[in-house]
Amino acid sequence: MGTKRIKRARAPVRAGLTPRQESFVNWSLAALVTCLGFAWTVSVIHAYALHEPGEALPPRPARAVGSSLTDPRAHAAAYLGDAGLGFLDPLRGRSGKLRAVFRAPREPVSEAAHDPALRARYEHEGGNVLSSDDFSAPERPGVYKLAVELGKAKQAIDDLRVVTLVPFREKKDDRIGLYYLGRWPYEKGGTPRSRAYANPSGFVEVTRANKDTPVSEHFRLGDFLTKDQFDVWPKYVVIDPRLLDKLELVAQELEKHGHDVAHMQVMSGFRTPRYNRAGGNTGGRASLSRHMYGDAADVFVDNDRDGTMDDLTGDGRVDTADAEVIGKAAERVEAAHPALVGGVGIYKACCGHGPFTHVDVRGYRARWRGEGAG
Repeated sequence: MGTKRIKRARAPVRAGLTPRQESFVNWSLAALVTCLGFAWTVSVIHAYALHEPGEALPPRPARAVGSSLTDPRAHAAAYLGDAGLGFLDPLRGRSGKLRAVFRAPREPVSEAAHDPALRARYEHEGGNVLSSDDFSAPERPGVYKLAVELGKAKQAIDDLRVVTLVPFREKKDDRIGLYYLGRWPYEKGGTPRSRAYANPSGFVEVTRANKDTPVSEHFRLGDFLTKDQFDVWPKYVVIDPRLLDKLELVAQELEKHGHDVAHMQVMSGFRTPRYNRAGGNTGGRASLSRHMYGDAADVFVDNDRDGTMDDLTGDGRVDTADAEVIGKAAERVEAAHPALVGGVGIYKACCGHGPFTHVDVRGYRARWRGEGAG
């Protein structure tokens, strides 16, 4: 008589499931893995099929994932996009709106400490590329795009340009090249009343190619050019970054008080001594005008770009009351930032122009009303 075998049911591997439920789970997981594998394969084939003839093949997915985890440049890139670039923040001014840094040749771009492993990469408007370990300005005058490098990682600083100045000593016979500048009040002798009236340290060389370079959020390099010698290039201009900072803070103050500032027009920025003495309408110009030192500008809000002041008071008229709105904003800026103290002048419409406000950073408080040139 044979022995009858008793078939015992297999105990489930997954606790809490019956054999039938466990079998369903296993089949479901197998189907999911198969689908993922199929999708991975299709994506790889698709990536290789899209590459152009002669173009380098895309890296294998596994290699790409692995390299992103092990490549030391991944950390460098993250560092460059974070606190590693904080040493550039002071260059944007109190307003945070400056877009250019003006430096003498080989002068440090930033006084703030930075990681010594960082390098500056400068690209000139002509295409030449230079590097600097100590973040000093390039030797050759001009406007440079800036990037920061850490090893092989690079971060472009798109909202900041480094401008190397042409030294004052390059001025010969009252001009540089074909561009006439004239003579500063104390250039040939005498003692300036203060350091604010000493000769400028250098000039920005402005070309047809770089004249639209932003120097702050609202202003471009060409906005501050003297209005003469129209066909002479390059031109030369003096711009004090403190003026740009003050003007941007004035714009912020106006917006805080409900006045939109999409466009602030510079009626008169830098004036060469030659032009200040004899060019255009000379009425109201001071012999020691701050415009010759690059720290003054006559401005008005012109959002509709019709060439005259907007109605800031909303009274249906454009007059000195609108210029006073800008002047009061400048007062508030000086109260909050004493280092930017200077002159504020209110001018009425005259001689073919509308009302405007003179703003400067001469270093001491001055207030007046006038007509003609600021």
